[in-house]
Amino acid sequence: MGSTVTAAAPAAPAPFACGTTVVRRDVHLGRVWSAQPHRALSDSGSLLEIGYWPGIRALAPTTWTTALRTGDDSSRKDGLEHLASGSWELEPWAWRDTVLRSRFETGSWFSLHHFQSPAGEPLRLYVNFERPAVRTRIGIDTLDLLVDLVVDPDLSSWRWKDEDEYAHGRRLGLVTEADHRAVDHAREHAIGLLQERRGPFGFPWPAWAPDPAWPLPVLPPGAQQVAL
Repeated sequence: MGSTVTAAAPAAPAPFACGTTVVRRDVHLGRVWSAQPHRALSDSGSLLEIGYWPGIRALAPTTWTTALRTGDDSSRKDGLEHLASGSWELEPWAWRDTVLRSRFETGSWFSLHHFQSPAGEPLRLYVNFERPAVRTRIGIDTLDLLVDLVVDPDLSSWRWKDEDEYAHGRRLGLVTEADHRAVDHAREHAIGLLQERRGPFGFPWPAWAPDPAWPLPVLPPGAQQVAL
């Protein structure tokens, strides 16, 4: 009798070294919806922290960039229709105004983002509900599921944001029933951590500034291709 050979599972990508480029992308229908290059701050293999600051150039959907340039929020809302139909276009966009430190935990349906001014003044914490990040050779891929929790920097109060967009995303099928159940659970979990001051809410986040020796991270060639 011949022996059965079992193929080895592909090795997980190695943790990102501090200071290297990490590309966070939103991916839907086999296409890239957004791509932003960050700098790795720390990476245990299951917990990744990355930094982002003004001047970094990313790729973003034109509906979103138009809304930022013109202040016309209807353009951003049109983006949901484009996302659902797979008909969006991307263009370069430079981040501005805030410094951002982000935290991604393996298997989690939300990521955490600390916004501050370039001078180091804390502005807000942002809990972004999204599909669990999948590691790639260049960074992580996920999909923003539209609803967010905005928390005061001293953790004293919070509010939900974009629940109308979330409801519309459900109607369009962007947020599936399975997504919705997972997000409901993640919302309860995040609020529980916040109310009990546990996990990433155990204490207010300290100010952070990028290493002045770091150049702005840039997107690698082919960042718009999903298979990376």
